[in-house]
Amino acid sequence: MKYLDQPDEDERDEKEMSFLDHLEELRWHLVRSVIAVLVLSVAAFIGVDFIFDRVIFGPAKVDFWTFRMLCKVSDLINSSALCIDELDFKIQSRKMTGQFTMHITSSFVIGIIVAFPYIFWEFWRFISPGLYTRERRASRGAVFSVSILFTAGILFGYYIMSPLAVNFLAGYQVSEIVQNEFDITSYVSTISTLVLGSGLLFQLPIVVYFLSKVGLVTPSLMRTYRKHAIVVILVLGAMLTPPDPLSQVLIAFPLLGLYEFSIFISGRVLRRKEKEELLEQQKQ
Repeated sequence: MKYLDQPDEDERDEKEMSFLDHLEELRWHLVRSVIAVLVLSVAAFIGVDFIFDRVIFGPAKVDFWTFRMLCKVSDLINSSALCIDELDFKIQSRKMTGQFTMHITSSFVIGIIVAFPYIFWEFWRFISPGLYTRERRASRGAVFSVSILFTAGILFGYYIMSPLAVNFLAGYQVSEIVQNEFDITSYVSTISTLVLGSGLLFQLPIVVYFLSKVGLVTPSLMRTYRKHAIVVILVLGAMLTPPDPLSQVLIAFPLLGLYEFSIFISGRVLRRKEKEELLEQQKQ
């Protein structure tokens, strides 16, 4: 027989910790995350030739994977419309510290991108002891899901958005008098924003999952405000991507797909909650 004062299976199994103890634990999680970012940033800094020639400047070359695939598609449809064989622009460094600054900045950004799954894992280790057993069980696989979605967003931003945005901006001219000679700071910032912003925006299903768990979001609510969500998605795309219409449209399409997928996720969460509530009522 279970007494009223007996702890149930949903009770937190963490030991009592003071506010300062929590701060100390958080500090060490942050320290380990920062160390991981710094180690990976140093590795990227050392591998400057590969990082810049193959990774950062990859979307600026006509032999980039995306451009080669477009040329293959052009061959299949017997049309040269999709094949990009020239990118008419130059990258310059107009400041004395420009290249060195971008070397450090790009290394740090790459460190954050590569270390992101580990950073989230550290964050999850900090908050998971404060969850009930049922909540931890329901959130199992959160680190894996976040990592997969973040990786998918990074790949989409790098292989789809970046080369197409570079091609669009490189060929855009208001007049033949104006030549496109981009500063290295502008180029690296654009690529970093596209890639990192895409990785973060792909976390939409995870956000909807947790909001559905706490009852703030339901499938019917998401369907009702779908038109409003499209506007919000376009605004987010404009905020996290360079101010050109192609980038905003490119990020909008997968986000709309993720929004529809999030409706499905929210529906599963709601059905599971209703099933658990029904089981609890039957036990009473």
